[in-house]
Amino acid sequence: MLIGRHAALIRGPAGSGKSRLAWDLVDTAAIGRLRFARLVADDRVELAASHGRLLVRPAAALAGLIEVRGIGVRRVAFEPVAVAALVIDLAAVDGERIPAPSARIAEISGILLPRLPVAAGADALTIVLATLNSDAT
Repeated sequence: MLIGRHAALIRGPAGSGKSRLAWDLVDTAAIGRLRFARLVADDRVELAASHGRLLVRPAAALAGLIEVRGIGVRRVAFEPVAVAALVIDLAAVDGERIPAPSARIAEISGILLPRLPVAAGADALTIVLATLNSDAT
């Protein structure tokens, strides 16, 4: 998800709410609670480390598609590339009330990124918005 100028990489097991969170972020931007949010990819992304940044792109076959549980696959506007600045792990086993400092960092392709571990059953949208609207990332 591109949120503002940077992307959040949303990870988690099947059924953990990744697509739902992405859809909710787009809706939240549409009503003005976020400046901007747009899908980069749903289900599969291509990652590339470049000059100390992690670039995310949609898999070509899935570009602009998102699955909405109960409805099916829908076509939406998408960004062809974005720079990741946050990792959101849904249904994270270390998604504590107050996560340990070691749980707040993710390494992907040699790039260190702030990480937000969200426990299974937690209100991911509220946690993500609180994180984005604070200096705690």
